[in-house]
Amino acid sequence: MSFNLETKTGKAFKALVLEGKSLTSAEAKSRYGIGNLSAEATRIRQAGFAIYANSRKAGNGVQVTEYSFGKPSRKVIAAGYRALAAGLV
Repeated sequence: MSFNLETKTGKAFKALVLEGKSLTSAEAKSRYGIGNLSAEATRIRQAGFAIYANSRKAGNGVQVTEYSFGKPSRKVIAAGYRALAAGLV
């Protein structure tokens, strides 16, 4: 699946998957105009890409979620195969 790189989902896809960047919601808002990075990450995941959400404390002590692209774990791949075998997909 490919994304139109001019849309918000496409901009998030380009940053996370094609460029390998990690993004917080604040960075996505200021750099790309993406107001809901969580929703864009879900759309990219539904297209089959492993987007991870990791919580961390920022320098000012605030808890933030940072999204990044990575290799899917064996557990995730096994769950996908079980869903296929059960006819859920």
